[in-house]
Parts: sequence; structure tokens; C-alpha cells
Amino acid sequence: MAKRGSRPWAGLLARAGGALLLPAVLATAAAAQTPPRDSCARLAGMFVRADEIGLPTSGAVVQSASFVAAGAADNPHGEYCAVRGLIVPASAAAPNMEFQVNLPSEWNGKALQLGGGGYDGTLVTGLGPAGLQPAEAPSALRQGFATLGSDGGHKGAPGFDGSFGLNDEALLNFGQQSVKKTHDVAAAIIRARYGAAPRRFYFIGNSQGGHEALDAAARYAADYDGVVANYPAYNVTLLHLGSLNAGQALYGEGGAGWINPAKTRLITDAVFAACDGLDGAADGLISNVAGCNAAFGVATLRERLRCPEGRDAGDGCLSDAQIAAVERIASPYRPGFPIAGMAEFPRWALLEGARFEGRSTFGTRPVPNNPPTAEDALLFNAGAATVQFIVTRQPGFDALRFDPAAWRARLEESGRIMDVTDISLAPFRARGGKIILLHGTADDFITPHNTVNYYERQRAAFGQEGLDGFLRFFVIPGLGHGFGAFNARYDGLGLLDRWVESGEAPDAPVARDGNPGANRSRPMCRYPSWPRFEGSGSPDDAASFRCVVP
Repeated sequence: MAKRGSRPWAGLLARAGGALLLPAVLATAAAAQTPPRDSCARLAGMFVRADEIGLPTSGAVVQSASFVAAGAADNPHGEYCAVRGLIVPASAAAPNMEFQVNLPSEWNGKALQLGGGGYDGTLVTGLGPAGLQPAEAPSALRQGFATLGSDGGHKGAPGFDGSFGLNDEALLNFGQQSVKKTHDVAAAIIRARYGAAPRRFYFIGNSQGGHEALDAAARYAADYDGVVANYPAYNVTLLHLGSLNAGQALYGEGGAGWINPAKTRLITDAVFAACDGLDGAADGLISNVAGCNAAFGVATLRERLRCPEGRDAGDGCLSDAQIAAVERIASPYRPGFPIAGMAEFPRWALLEGARFEGRSTFGTRPVPNNPPTAEDALLFNAGAATVQFIVTRQPGFDALRFDPAAWRARLEESGRIMDVTDISLAPFRARGGKIILLHGTADDFITPHNTVNYYERQRAAFGQEGLDGFLRFFVIPGLGHGFGAFNARYDGLGLLDRWVESGEAPDAPVARDGNPGANRSRPMCRYPSWPRFEGSGSPDDAASFRCVVP
């Protein structure tokens, strides 16, 4: 008797590798009040029916349930059961979704789902840090949370492997649905193990994982009590058009505007020379972004760094074409029509403290490959992959020639799939959900102004007082895309849990610099305030700073 979106068990067995299936209700009864090791073993072969999952699938299969004893040197999480399995797609042409759920023997009654990154495609085991958690902090699993994650509904090669986007169901999973499907399967497994549903269910993620966190809050409000979204890629379609625009600025006219790593450093060093001290401390961090905008812009760049007669004369100056590329990158981008309710993508922070170095460079050659590789600008890699595999669905398409107007209908459709920009948070707020939102000023892969735009959209919808009751937004100077001059680490899970459980809203928590050998801290200032050094005390101590409004 097949349920909605399900197949006969024989077909499901074949797709799941021949595992023995045990319906969830039987697993629940079998696991109740038994020793943890035995409860874990009995989860192997469990089957979650399609009608137990709130979106179309063919059900889910637990392929393995491994008991992990406490005390081993390679196990910092305490005693737990590691459950792995597959969520089988509704369509036979779509890939399986791999998941993992970790069940502590001493459960605190709560669950934490962790998000992915990039294009997903790699299993999030639920054993890693919770967002930007400090390295010395105990893992969520160690703290008693059941933890979980998935691969987003497909497997992918390193970098921007967008090939999954050629399949409709895989694209929907990446764009929004893997969050809910993984949640529902994990909830069934948690009930089977403990005989009860989680009392609290949280989501924490960075980048694409931050996008998934906002999907959890906006699209699946009834399932979650709180989320943490660090530098979220909440509007993938428009974000990657903005990324492509940066690539087109660099590579247009045969690469005349391309900026090599030495020239990139020339630009950013000039920015720091003008702006580093504007926050009261010359510490390699630009905190006063508004002051920096006033002190250094494209006109300043042209005045100080332009090559004689505007012709390229080596790494010590910028040609007119290169200055034009900087101006395009540091200006808002408009595709000509709104995508998920957003008509403009904001400027990149190239003239505000983002370094665009390391893995985020503008590449090492003036003419990119098709498809682009690691030798080409990271932003162009992201934009080109989305154009080739998701928008046009032509893997050989020349992304440098992409015209949004010619693909408007498909871009709007992609926005409905992958962008959570215009999905209201009102249901989440109404049920008491809480959101911690964070971005770094030095992010060179998702501009911080993108998250500022999201926050301002919510403020317009709820008003400042209404917004403060359920969403707090922190901007961290010097933090890039998970790295940076100030590699901020903070206990987002602890802050979120205290807010949900006791109403203790985070106001100005302290972040520590996670860089090797670093020993400094800063207050996490709520937007739009920023940390100003008060002139006394140590510039390495958060207590020496005060959050001020521009």
C-alpha cells in the first residue's frame, strides 16, 4: 500500500542498497527503555514512510546505526549513536539525499540541525562546530543535543559543481527543501530512539548554511524554535548575478580591467592606510565603515593610484580600465527587474576592508577558462556555475556574454526556488522563534551589505521594536567568509538557547579572534553600531571598546 510519493518496498530497497527496513512505529517500541547500545543497534534498517515527511519523497532508510563509546581519543562528543541513511527522492531520476543523525545517550531533549556550504554536495555529519563556535567549546553533541545534517540532496565535486542543477528535484532540495526533509526524517528517528519529540529544535549555519537557517525560519516556521545565520547566502540567484557582474567587470574587453593579486593588495593597502585608525585603534581592522566611505572612494583611488595617462604601467598603479572595474565592483548591481522582491544587489566591500586575497582572489590570469577553474576569480566561478547549470542549463554557456534580460523568466523562477528574500518571517515571530544574524565587514565572497539589506527589509516589515523582539543582527569588523584579520568565534548556540529558553536576548556579546596565536576580543555590536576604541586599556580587550552608532 504505497503512500503519497512512495514506491513499493522492493524498489526502495534496491535504491537504498538492500537494507532491511523496519517501520518507525516498530523501531519506537523496540528502542524504548533499553540500554543505549541496544537502542542504537535497533535503529539500523528503520524505514521512515513518505507520509511522515512533509515534502514529496519516497521515504527514508537508516542504513547504519553505530554505537560510539565515550572516552576514545578521537571522540570528543561523549557516548552517542551515529545514524546514517538515505532519503529516497520522489523521482527516480533524482539523486538520493544522505543524512546523519547523532543521538547522545544523555539527551537534553533538544535537537540542532547544521547547514552546509557552497553548493552543498558533501554530507554534514552534525559532528562539526555549531557555526562559528570557539574551538575550545564542547560540541553540541557533547552538550546533549541530538545533532543532524545532510548533503543537501546530491553529491558534488570540490568547488562549484553545479551539475545537480540540471535535475528539478535536486535543485529544489538545494534551494529550500533539504532543510525540511532532513528535519522530518531526523524527528522520526529521534522519536524512535527516545520515545519523545525534541522539546526545542534549532538550526545553525554559515553561508549556504545561513541561507538554510533562514529557510528554516521563513519557510518551515512550525518546525524550529531558533536559528543562527552567519553571513547567509539567502538570495543565491541575485547573489550569483552580483558575483557574475564582478567577473564581467574584470574580464570584459579581453581582460583589460583584470586586477592581479599585487594590484589588489595595492588597492586594499591604500584603503587600510586611510581607514584603519578611524575607529580609534590602528589594529588592522576597519570598524568605522561609514567613516571609511567618506575618507576613501573611487575618486580617491583615481587620484592616488592612477597610472600616468591611464595606461597600465605595472603593479604600482591602476589603468583606467582597472579603475572602472573597481568602480563597477564597488557599486550596486541591478539586473533590470526584481528577483524574489529584490531589484538591486549591493556593492562589494573592496574599498571598505575586504582583502580579496587567498581563496577569494580575482584570479591569476586576465582571461578565464570556460568553465572557470581555481585560476579564475572566485566570484566569477560562483556566478558562471549558476548561469550554466541552473539558469540556462547549458554547461558550455559563455557566462561572460550572459544577459539577464534574455533569461528573465528563468531567473525569476530560480529566485522562487533558491532565494528566501521575500518569504515573510511573521509566522516564525508569531510562534516565538528567535534569529541571530551575523556578518563580517571584510567578507569578500558575500558582501556584508547583502545581509544589511535583508535586515532593513525586516525592519521595514516589523518596525524596530517588533524586530528587536525576535531578531538580532551583529556586524563584526575584520571577519571575512569564515576567516579574516579578526576571525570571530562566538557561542551562537548558547546565545540562541538562552534567548529561547529564558528570554535573555543577546545585546553585546563578546567574540574572540580564532586566528592561531591571536589573543584579542571585541564586542559584537548590534547593527548599525560599531566598536570604537575608547583610548584606554588594551586594544586587544573587548572591554576597551564601546559600541557606537554612526
